[in-house]
Amino acid sequence: MDKSKMKNIDNEIFFSHSVMAGSRIYYIDVKKTRGGEMYLSLTESKKVVRGTREDNDVSFEKHKLFLYQEDFAQVMEGLRQAMDFIAEHQGAPTPRKHERNSQPEAPAPEAPAADLGDEIELNIEF
Repeated sequence: MDKSKMKNIDNEIFFSHSVMAGSRIYYIDVKKTRGGEMYLSLTESKKVVRGTREDNDVSFEKHKLFLYQEDFAQVMEGLRQAMDFIAEHQGAPTPRKHERNSQPEAPAPEAPAADLGDEIELNIEF
């Protein structure tokens, strides 16, 4: 860990997990407030290429969201409702380009829309 992070507890990460999803990477970090309360820091990082093929500029756009423990249940319920709505009105997600080119897997049995929210579970203990 970088020494500058070790000196400043506001930047210290107690747990970290990254999720690669297409052209995006999602970072899920657990940090502490100055008062000692743990919270989630969610960061979306997306690679952005500007310019021509010969003369391009690569950068990363980052967006952060801070989620505090007292809001976990309400946010999870909202996410479940939104995912159920999408599953009901749009169906299963379309595979990304790199997933389409990989070895085909056996088709998964279709689950009713109500069951899709149950597949995502966030267990955080403090």
